[in-house]
Amino acid sequence: MIKNYFKIAWRNILRQRTNSLIHLLGLSVGMTAAFFIFMWVSNEYSYDRYHADAGCIYRLTAHDKKHRTNDALTPYIWGDEVLGQLDEVEAYTRFRPFVWPNIARGDELFKENAAVYVDAHWFGFFQYDFLAGSAASFNAQPHSLILTASAARKYLGTTEAAVGQTLLVNDVPYTVQGVVKDAPTNSSFRYDLYMPVAARHTDRHWRAWDLEHRRDGNIYCTFVKLSAKVPPENLARKVTAMAPGTWAERYALSLLPLKDMHFEDGTGRIELQQGNRQMTNILLLLGIVLLMVASINYVNLTTAQATIRAREVGIKKIVGAGRWHLFMQFVAETLLVGGLALFAALVMTWALLPFFNRITGLQFVLSILDPLLWMLYGGTLLATLSMASIYPALMLSAFRPLATLRGNSLGSLKGNALRKALVVAQFSIAIALMVSTLVIYQQMRFIDKQYDHYDKTQVFSFLFQRGGNMGPSEKWSLFENIRQELLSHSSIADAAISSGNDIVNMRNTWSGFDWDGRDENRVYDITFFQIGSTLDKFYQLSLKAGRWFLPDSPEDARNFVLNETAVRQLGIREPIIGQRFSLDNDTGTVIGVVADFHYMSAREKIGPAVFGNNPFYANAFAVKSAPGRQADAIAAAETVFKRHLPNQPFDYHFVSEEFEQVYREDFKAATLISGFSLLAIFVSCLGLYGLALFSAERRHKEIGIRKVLGASVSGIVGLLSKDFVKLVLIAVVIASPIAWWAMNNWLEDFAYRIEMEWWMFAAAGLVAVVIALLTVSWQAIRAAVANPVESLRDE
Repeated sequence: MIKNYFKIAWRNILRQRTNSLIHLLGLSVGMTAAFFIFMWVSNEYSYDRYHADAGCIYRLTAHDKKHRTNDALTPYIWGDEVLGQLDEVEAYTRFRPFVWPNIARGDELFKENAAVYVDAHWFGFFQYDFLAGSAASFNAQPHSLILTASAARKYLGTTEAAVGQTLLVNDVPYTVQGVVKDAPTNSSFRYDLYMPVAARHTDRHWRAWDLEHRRDGNIYCTFVKLSAKVPPENLARKVTAMAPGTWAERYALSLLPLKDMHFEDGTGRIELQQGNRQMTNILLLLGIVLLMVASINYVNLTTAQATIRAREVGIKKIVGAGRWHLFMQFVAETLLVGGLALFAALVMTWALLPFFNRITGLQFVLSILDPLLWMLYGGTLLATLSMASIYPALMLSAFRPLATLRGNSLGSLKGNALRKALVVAQFSIAIALMVSTLVIYQQMRFIDKQYDHYDKTQVFSFLFQRGGNMGPSEKWSLFENIRQELLSHSSIADAAISSGNDIVNMRNTWSGFDWDGRDENRVYDITFFQIGSTLDKFYQLSLKAGRWFLPDSPEDARNFVLNETAVRQLGIREPIIGQRFSLDNDTGTVIGVVADFHYMSAREKIGPAVFGNNPFYANAFAVKSAPGRQADAIAAAETVFKRHLPNQPFDYHFVSEEFEQVYREDFKAATLISGFSLLAIFVSCLGLYGLALFSAERRHKEIGIRKVLGASVSGIVGLLSKDFVKLVLIAVVIASPIAWWAMNNWLEDFAYRIEMEWWMFAAAGLVAVVIALLTVSWQAIRAAVANPVESLRDE
C-alpha cells in the first residue's frame, strides 16, 4: 500500500511539472535558509556545553560595590589559599590572557593576538583533544607551549612534528609540548597559544605581582567545579569570608554558570566570545517564519488545485477508497516532495556554507557523521511537513463524491478565503523584513556618519614598544623624531603619537582624579585618553575653549583637556580654563575643552572624557594614509618600524576593522536579515506566481469570452492583477505596525538612533507591490494575448 502511495505521488509530480517545480523550489529555499539559521542558533545555545560536567562549572565574578561594575577576574592567590581548602570545590583552574607577545622562528616574526597563560589544572579541567604531546609534559617544564593545530601549521608548518620544536616568545625560548585540535565553533576560549603560569612566575616582577603585590587585585579568570548538591551562593559566601586582605570590603562575589557565560552582559576586562541573546532569539523566530512562508506556499498551491483533483477524489471514493487512505495518499505526496526538497536543500547548504561562514565569522562544517546535522535537518523536514501536509490532505480527502462528480467543488469559497489570507500572511512577513532591513541599514549609516570627520579606511595604528628605561624628555624626543620620519613619506598624510587605543572603542574607567568641587560621595566614570600631543588635528577634534597640548612643553605632561560632558557632569567651576585637575596627586590644570565626540559604541551615551599628555604612556602611532595609497603608507610605516625595531614583528590594524568589531553583531544582523528578507520575498513570489498561473488557467474561458466581446489586453491584465495587488496592500497595512514595534524595540538599545519615518514603510510597501505586479503580470499578459479560439473551441 505504501509503495502504491508513492508511485501515484511520483506520477502526479511528473504530470504537473510546473507546480511541482514551484513546490520544490519554494520548500528547498525555505528549508535551506531555516537550516542555516537553526545551525547558528543551535551553536549559540550550545556554547561550552561540550565540556565534561559543564553543568557543575562556574566562573567567579567580582562586583565592585562602589563603582557598581562587574569584573570577570579575581585574585590569583585564591587558588591554593582559598579554593584548595574547600571540600565543596572538586577542582579549580585559572587563566590570564597574554597581550600580543612576539613570536619568532628563524627569521620570521609574528604578533600573536590569541595567547594565554593557564595554570597546571587547565587541560584536566576543560575538554581538549590532543593531536600530539600531552598536558603532563606541558606542566613539567615552565617554558612550555601547547599550540592549536592551526597555530602549529602557522608557526612550524606541521602538526605531526611540532612537539619538541622551539619558538622564541618575547626573545625567550619555549618548547612545544603539545598540539590540540582547534577550538570548536561553540567554544568561548578561542586561544591558539597556551603558556604555563609557571613561565610568567619565572620573572620575579610578575611572580611578586601575582603572589604579593596584588593579593587583593582581580587579575586572573577563575573557574570552579562544584559538587552537584552545592548551592553556588553558599560557596560565594564562604570564599568571601575566607578572602585574604581587604578584598571583601570593596567587592562582592557571585558564581556564573559556564552555560550562561556566552550571553553574559556588562562584565569587563576579559574578552571571550560573547553572544547576543536577543539577536539569537530573533533569528530563531526568523527561521520559523521562513519555514512558515515556504509551507504557506505549498498549502496555497495545493488547495488551489483542489477543483482539479476533486474528480479524482470522487472516483476513488466511489470505488471504495476510505478517507484515511486518501489522507495518507496526499501526505505521501507531500512527503515525497519534501524529501526531494530536503535533498536540494542539502546541496544548496553545502554550496553556500563558505559564504555563510564568511558572514558569521565562524567555521561551520557539514559532516554526514554529525548527529546534530541530522537532528537539525530531520527537525526542519518534520516541521515543514507538519505545516504543509495536514490541512491540504484533510481538505482534499473530505470532498463528497457525488458533489464533485456533478462539478461542485465543496468548500471553494472557504478555500479561496484561506488562500487569500495565506497570501496576505506571506507578504506581511516579507514586508516586515524589508522594513527591518531598511531601518537597520539607516541606523548603521547614521552611526557611520558620526565618524565622517576622518576616513576610517585610511587610518591605521601600530604598537611601538620601546623606551622603557628612557626619561620622559628622551622618550618624547624619540617618538617625535619617528613621527617626522613617517610624515616624510608622501603616502602618509598625517601621523600622531598615541597610547594604542582606537578612538572608536576607547573602553576604560579611571579613578584617582580630583578637582575643586568634586562630590566625595559620588562615583564618576571617567574615560582617560592617556596621550594626546597631536591627536586633536589627527582626529579633527573641535576645540571649544582654551588650547591643546604644546608639542615641546614638559609642563603639559601634568595638564588636561576635557570634553564638554566632563565639564558638565564633573561640575568644573568657572572659569574652566585654569581650574585645578589632578591624577593620583600629580596636580595639573585644565587647559582646554573639546566638543563631545563618539569614542565608544553608539549604544552608550557620551560620558566624561579626559585627555592627558604624559609621554610615559606613548607606545603606538596612528597613521593616516593619503587617499588611495593605503598599501604604500603601510609599507612606509613598516620601513620606519624596522629601522628602529628590527627584531620585532610589524603588526597594524585599521580603525575601520575596530569599527566593524564594535558593531559586528549589528552588521551581522543587517546582513542576515537582508538576505533572508530577499529569500522570503522570493518564496512569496513563487507562491504568487503559482496562484496567478492557476487563476489564469481556471479563468481561461472567461478571458476568451471577454476578448471576443472586445476587452483589451491591458484591461484583462488589470482584471487578473488587481485582486493580488489588493492582497499585497492589505499585507502592507498589517506589516507596518508589527515592523514599527519590532524595530523600535531594537533601536531602544542605542543611545543615539534614527527616528523611523513614514517613507521607510512606504518604500517597503511599494517594492512589494511592484514585485507582486511583475510576478502576476507575466501570467496575466500570457493569458491576455492568447488566442480566444483555443479556450472556446470545446464550447
